[in-house]
Amino acid sequence: MSSEAMLHPSQKPSKRGLRLTGIAIATVLIAIVVIGLVTRSTQASSLKTWTQEQAIPTVTVVMPAPGKSGPVLDLPGQLQAFIRAPIYAQVSGYLKAWNTDIGTPVKAGQLLGEISTPELDQQLQQAQADLASAKANADLAGVTAKRWQAMLGSDSVAQQDVDQRTADYTAKLAQMKAAQANVDRLHAAKAFARIVAPFDGVVTARDTDVGALINAGGGTGPELFVVSDIHKLRVYVQVPQRYAPSIRPGSVAVLAVPEYPGREFHAKVVATADAVNTASGTTLVQLQVDNTGNQLMPGSFAHVRFALPVDATALRVPASSLIFDNAGLRVATVGEDDKIAFKKVSILSDYGKTVEIGSGLSAGDRVIDSPPDGIKDGDAVKIATDDTVVKPHEKA
Repeated sequence: MSSEAMLHPSQKPSKRGLRLTGIAIATVLIAIVVIGLVTRSTQASSLKTWTQEQAIPTVTVVMPAPGKSGPVLDLPGQLQAFIRAPIYAQVSGYLKAWNTDIGTPVKAGQLLGEISTPELDQQLQQAQADLASAKANADLAGVTAKRWQAMLGSDSVAQQDVDQRTADYTAKLAQMKAAQANVDRLHAAKAFARIVAPFDGVVTARDTDVGALINAGGGTGPELFVVSDIHKLRVYVQVPQRYAPSIRPGSVAVLAVPEYPGREFHAKVVATADAVNTASGTTLVQLQVDNTGNQLMPGSFAHVRFALPVDATALRVPASSLIFDNAGLRVATVGEDDKIAFKKVSILSDYGKTVEIGSGLSAGDRVIDSPPDGIKDGDAVKIATDDTVVKPHEKA
């Protein structure tokens, strides 16, 4: 035998070693299989638990609460002059001249125009002549009555004749006074030939011209001029019956007019009709607004905004919490057992992002904001976090 064979003798594995090796390999394989099965089971259980958790919707809730500010009532209004006087003719004739045109500031007693009255002038001359005749007759009757009274003392005339002359004098004196009254009446009528401004203001209309035939109107004929006092204006608004108790004398409002976009004027309520118009269901409210700068025009349209007081008993929720379906208008609330409970509600006022609830909710209800589709009464839900429980006015 060579030396190499002596150094490297052949070694054959024993049966026992092979058995141990097989057992070790089998153990490792079994362990791998068991670990895999356990891992798979754990994952399946976790998946099932996650799936069950995901099946319960997570919702955000809000607590109904009164708003921080009251509603704003925006209504159309009409501006009118503080005082407006249409000027009619009180005598007939022809317009001789007009002295003021539209937009002219005038003072009380200032001449606006003058009427030529030829017929009235003739009547006045005749009345003056009648007065002179009546005065002469009365003077003569008076002298005659005195003479007859003097002769009565000498028993030269009868008492009947004296009484007759005295009565004639009394009658002639009454005729003179009647003639004087007629003259005074015509003088007063002649004074109306001068058309004057009744107060300080502005001429806002002139509906006549030189040479126009003027008929004494007494309110039925055409207006010759219109004089308006516009240093302050009246604002008339029809307020719905529901809001009438909130708008009382002393309340303030903000006016906006088309000719001044973005600008505001402040008015104050001075009177209310305290009666409801049966045709419209509104009550008339009168406001006054200062117009010393003559920026506002009588007769124009205005938006009138009233800031109404906060109703401490009215609760507000986000408009996104409302559900309107076949069951009507409802909100979804979360009960103490974290289950859905639907409540029917009515809207008192709509403010856009929030609504004021008239009935159906209490301050302690947890209202779901933006409720998920498909939820039903009695479904279990999860509330997202305490941080999401906000008041509706904080959300708005």
